[in-house]
Amino acid sequence: MKNEEKDFKQIADAVIPAIGGKDNAVEAFHCATRLRINLKDVSKVNTDGLSELPLVKGVNLNTTSNQLQLIIGPGLVDRATAYFVKYTGIPAQTNQDDTGDTPEKDNKDGKKRNLFQEFLDDLTGVFTEVLPAILAGGILIGLNNLLTQRIFGPEALVKMFPGISGISQIIGIGAGGIFAMLPLIIAYSATKRYGGRPVLGLAIGTVMMSQSLPSMADVATKAAKPMIANIFGWHVSMTSFGGQIIVALIMGWLVAKLDNYFQKHLPGVIQFVLAPMLTILISSLALFLIVGPIGVTLSNWITTALLWVANTLGVFGYAAFSGVQQLIVITGLHNMFGAVETQLIATTGHDFLNPLMSVALMGQGGGVIAYFILNRKNKKAKEISISAFFSILFGISEPAIFGINLVKKYPLIGGCIGGAIAGAYVYLTKLTAVAFGTTGLTGIAIAAPQNNGYLNYFIANLIGLVFGCIFSLVMAKFINPDKNK
Repeated sequence: MKNEEKDFKQIADAVIPAIGGKDNAVEAFHCATRLRINLKDVSKVNTDGLSELPLVKGVNLNTTSNQLQLIIGPGLVDRATAYFVKYTGIPAQTNQDDTGDTPEKDNKDGKKRNLFQEFLDDLTGVFTEVLPAILAGGILIGLNNLLTQRIFGPEALVKMFPGISGISQIIGIGAGGIFAMLPLIIAYSATKRYGGRPVLGLAIGTVMMSQSLPSMADVATKAAKPMIANIFGWHVSMTSFGGQIIVALIMGWLVAKLDNYFQKHLPGVIQFVLAPMLTILISSLALFLIVGPIGVTLSNWITTALLWVANTLGVFGYAAFSGVQQLIVITGLHNMFGAVETQLIATTGHDFLNPLMSVALMGQGGGVIAYFILNRKNKKAKEISISAFFSILFGISEPAIFGINLVKKYPLIGGCIGGAIAGAYVYLTKLTAVAFGTTGLTGIAIAAPQNNGYLNYFIANLIGLVFGCIFSLVMAKFINPDKNK
């Protein structure tokens, strides 16, 4: 622990002068892998030497969002950020000031920060908060598939060893419970992110998932009828909102805004009772009358568009997505995929994006191997590439992307080509996933077992790795070639 704090201190001591001093920093926060520092003036930043710091696997300076990003890795980045904030005195990111209002975030010109970038940062925060639950649910689903599907013999393991059937049942309940209640979890996280009291997010989540309401799936198949509410002659059809992540995100934002408003404007004597009551009452009305219908429509549009691309463009659509997916990681837009994947699973029962993301990841891993081969006599290059490759294997591409591939260019391009080829294989083998949240080696646990899913998952990722390496070696002859030293 002492050595870890020593490394954290070294990072903080190096970052402050590198960003032009503490006064140039607006706030610091983290996502799943990166320490992010929002800056007032990005022109003052000098990133030289930051990538050489202990624990830092890569550095990215985003001039569009005025943000310095240090890639540290999952788990460790939480502690590194907490130490950085405490040691430097730079504020941790918050969406709420002392009055309960949302503060304006300024860039170097004194203007509000880009609203789209704010949205991406908020989405990152929401899903970073709930990622452990999503990962747990996904892996448990995969583990239950291993127990209940015929994989290791003529019969499923639970039939070969009846004594483990109870364990399988408990695993299934655990995994199913997490994903069944995911809108509630998202509403909690979104409310917290936007500065409201998280327990009110949970409260509106229970309204969304009320057991007294029929499910959308049952209503769609006519297995049940919607509950009808008569509101001054307006007959509103009401169902539960299982799987509706976009609705949950909007409701979390709305609950936070209402909670802050009532806490600020109601007299202290009645605020304690009326603020939460009015927040939930108005939110519930908005849920069934406005937010729910709009959110469900938007979710259906997104799902329909994705399925149209998959069915219409076919193998070319799959190849194109897996070819560019890791480029999307560079921009930060990949944070939106969690909501889309959840919607796909709720609508279709499967997620065809997850294996495409995995092969795109492994394509970049092939680029890292190519870099290793070309620089195998360089001790520092070997250390960086080995560390980056192991991160790739467990679903984290940022150390490879920002530490090697983007800098050298040829591994990035070669990796994209490898990912595209593997994406075509994913289409041809009808490979999908039953959950999301993990790729690489651990992603095999959530591969759909149909169509020899586990075997094809392995082959698809191997194709991305091999062709990513081959094409990177080819591209190295033309783009920024490395010489063995």
